[in-house]
Parts: sequence; structure tokens; C-alpha cells
Amino acid sequence: MRLSKLGGKEIVNLNDGGRLGMVADSDLVIDEKTGKIKYLIVPDNSLQLNILRNRTEIEIPWESIRKIGNDMIIIELDEN
Repeated sequence: MRLSKLGGKEIVNLNDGGRLGMVADSDLVIDEKTGKIKYLIVPDNSLQLNILRNRTEIEIPWESIRKIGNDMIIIELDEN
């Protein structure tokens, strides 16, 4: 799958059904030696209205991705 096809997909957590954002708003961390994706960095939109807070992010390991569908990416991530 091309990176351009991933950009329009929404990221949804299998554990709680939470919508974490869009891949297009995320950053990919890639291993320089292997070229494999290590994890996604997704902006935490739950604090969107609070301007005084620093930008927080959620790191999603590539191994947490369970399914890449037509419209969304299903991940399994426990947020403690």
C-alpha cells in the first residue's frame, strides 16, 4: 500500500472504540537501517480546546495495528 492511500484513513482503537485522528495528521517514525515503520505519532486531540497546554502526542507502535481497512486503521492500544 502506498503512503498516499494511508493518509485519508481514520485511526480507531479496538479496545474502547476511540477515534484517535487521521493518519494524514500523524507522523511516521521509520527505522533508517531497515526502512520499516516503527510507530505512528498522532496528535492528542482530546485537549484541543485547551490552548495553554503543550501539544501532547500518542505513540502507536506499528505492531499495535490490527487491520488496515478502506476507511480506517484499527489498532489495539491500552491507554493507562
